[in-house]
Amino acid sequence: MTDCYLQFYVAENRRHRHLLVYEWLLQEAQKFGLHGGSAFRALAGFGRHGRLHEERFFELQGDLPVEVGFVVTTVEADRFLAHLAGEDLNLFYLRVPVTCGFTGDAS
Repeated sequence: MTDCYLQFYVAENRRHRHLLVYEWLLQEAQKFGLHGGSAFRALAGFGRHGRLHEERFFELQGDLPVEVGFVVTTVEADRFLAHLAGEDLNLFYLRVPVTCGFTGDAS
């Protein structure tokens, strides 16, 4: 099997079905039986509209980019992306081939 890194970028304050999108993505992935996922909040970033989002001491607005990522098989990625396509969400994603494993004793 071939593994890939499936990565989504969302605004920190964006919601879907009354949940933050990054929380919803993690919950959906868990329901699908994916083996793990992580969400990382950016210090700053900009998207396709060119607007810079950055954290400043006096204006914590909650619109920073959040990266949500999963290491999955290509079959799992296909299934998960097909599911998301039916959820009325417009999400930007990356799908990158990866080699992964464990160091030492993985027991």
